[in-house]
Amino acid sequence: MVQTETIIAVKDVCKSSEFYQSLLGCKSSHGGDVFEILTSEDNVVLCLHKWGEHDHPTMHNSEKAGNGLILFFRVDNLEEVFENAQKVNAAIEKEIHYNENSLKMQFTLRDLDNYYLIVSN
Repeated sequence: MVQTETIIAVKDVCKSSEFYQSLLGCKSSHGGDVFEILTSEDNVVLCLHKWGEHDHPTMHNSEKAGNGLILFFRVDNLEEVFENAQKVNAAIEKEIHYNENSLKMQFTLRDLDNYYLIVSN
């Protein structure tokens, strides 16, 4: 079995944790202002790491956040997650629409650190 646990660098771990918990309905499984693990049903959804901490070579320059990266979330409750995005005043790039390539409904938004997210059913 192979499983990925994506880690992104963020400016404020606590605020980003609240954003993703409010958006996706996931929960904190670690907590803290340097590193956070967000889970859903005991599966890791996303890890958050403070920019510049622990000397990771790809997490030094916050000006390059999100370049070449798409965070893709598949959810069972697309409408609810879209409503959550509106409630947290997320920067919605494109409202719910049908993607002819994936044959799925989806919407796109930016998180607090300008990462590009696609949420799809």
